[in-house]
Amino acid sequence: MSRMARAYAPAMFFRGRGRPPHTCLFHSTRLFAAILIFPLAACGYHSAGHTNAIPQDVRTIAIPAFVNQTHTYKIEQMLTAAVVREMGTRTNYHVISKTGDDADATLRGTVLSTYTTPLTYDSTTGRAASVLVVISMKVSFSDKQGKVLYQNPAYLFREQYEVSRDPSNFLEEDTPAMQRLSRDFAQTLVSNILEGF
Repeated sequence: MSRMARAYAPAMFFRGRGRPPHTCLFHSTRLFAAILIFPLAACGYHSAGHTNAIPQDVRTIAIPAFVNQTHTYKIEQMLTAAVVREMGTRTNYHVISKTGDDADATLRGTVLSTYTTPLTYDSTTGRAASVLVVISMKVSFSDKQGKVLYQNPAYLFREQYEVSRDPSNFLEEDTPAMQRLSRDFAQTLVSNILEGF
């Protein structure tokens, strides 16, 4: 079971029954959030791509910096670096950062959206206790002639992080969460490309 599947706790959204009327709107909002998040938590990582076998003459793969269509600062750099590292670690392909005649194939990615939402709240302070980060991506992997070897227009990845309860000991966890998400994405993407998922 994935980290997010374990972390998802639908019961937390239904604790408002029998509470005073002034809390109904708050709990209705949480119920609506549960309805929106439930399909995400239920389906795990989404990988609806298709692939063809990588030609034997592919030896050099270009992985240029991913495109970021969101306002999340440097997320494309984390994702690109994770994919380059994973491809270099798990394969014998020569990985370069620039497209051109030197590349036998090119892997391109675009960050389509990023979304964060509180998952749980601290009952004492009312502050968020844990946060869910969701990122959607599209990728394409094509050879020198432009033939698509692999593509997936709808990658969906999520990661949770805890918010410190002690303001004096506060440590921002969103960057480590993004790094974990980037590693998971890179592992899944490279596996999909290599294994023909």
